[in-house]
Amino acid sequence: MRRVATLVARGTRPEDVFAAVVEEVGRLLPVDLASMCRYESDGALTWVAAWGAAVRHFPVGTRRMLGGNNLGTIVFETGRSARIDNYAEFCTGPIGVAAGAAGINSSLATPIVVEGRLWGVIAAGSIQKEPVPADTEARLASFTELVATAIANAESRAALAASRARIVTAADAARRRIERDLHDGTQQHLVSLMLELRLAESSVPAELEEARRTIGRVAGELNRVIDDLREITCGIHPAILSEGGLGPALRTLARRAAIPAELGGVIEHRLPEPIEVAAYYVVSEALTNAAKHANASHVDIEASARDGSLRLSIRDDGVGGAEPAGGSGLVGIRDRVEALGGSIEITSPPRHGTHIVVRFPLELDLTVDSPPESWSAGTPADRRS
Repeated sequence: MRRVATLVARGTRPEDVFAAVVEEVGRLLPVDLASMCRYESDGALTWVAAWGAAVRHFPVGTRRMLGGNNLGTIVFETGRSARIDNYAEFCTGPIGVAAGAAGINSSLATPIVVEGRLWGVIAAGSIQKEPVPADTEARLASFTELVATAIANAESRAALAASRARIVTAADAARRRIERDLHDGTQQHLVSLMLELRLAESSVPAELEEARRTIGRVAGELNRVIDDLREITCGIHPAILSEGGLGPALRTLARRAAIPAELGGVIEHRLPEPIEVAAYYVVSEALTNAAKHANASHVDIEASARDGSLRLSIRDDGVGGAEPAGGSGLVGIRDRVEALGGSIEITSPPRHGTHIVVRFPLELDLTVDSPPESWSAGTPADRRS
């Protein structure tokens, strides 16, 4: 129990917890096989962990439909622990037939209930003639709360990750709308006014030279305002990112950097929009940090998309010593990366520059409002409805 509890406390993946639990059950109890199964929305039972003889007869991924007289169906219908001795004689249905073929004689199962809903079942059995001891149900049930905690924790982390990703995506969409409104509205209006001023300037009579100079000066100031507005809108959301994708946007970013920046790698095809936006701002923030805080003289950028992920590498020759937890722009980079399920590695030894490596998965799921289908199962009443 302590070993399993330690895994749960560490946030270990549910699949690893499942495997550890059935192994501990097999070691603890006088049984020949142990399994953990998940109830599916289509009325099937899926094996998610197996130990002992179950590895051969019910490997992970095995599916059997509910129905008949067998432990999986009984637990599903009652929500309580169950036992069947003389399995071959009394069991029916797809699960019962498979258990009989595996030579199981005595078996028991206890439900896994996650936050009030029946999720699955832990089962243990023996191929010996003697029934499994009477206290085995209670000992088996002692593991289910830890399993339920691991599942609930994983579901919460998945829901939180999806929520963070949706927030980032919504914020980027808002930035894009602002950029579009400024570009198509305010900026175009200012350009029209500037053109009218230039037209007025050209039509002023020669004897009104002072008025013409005044109009020209105002038109020049207005032109600078338009340039400033373009810079602002580019900072909000660069139009080239929406129009051309990440590759052209990174090339433009490197060209406009305050310090020399060299871009390696080619990304010609479009990536998921949230990934493109996040990658652009990661590189942009890293370039800003290199120029303003690292006193760098050069930055190398590498970008590649392969094997279902995007990899970014940004290395500068600055002073190093960057502390991601110190309130720098690296905090914002980490938050944005992790919100989309990515990972970030920052190496910054003093006087040896800073190297940032970021990886983004190219498949995103922003729709997790409820526990993932791969973990969740409704109650018996839910399924019958």
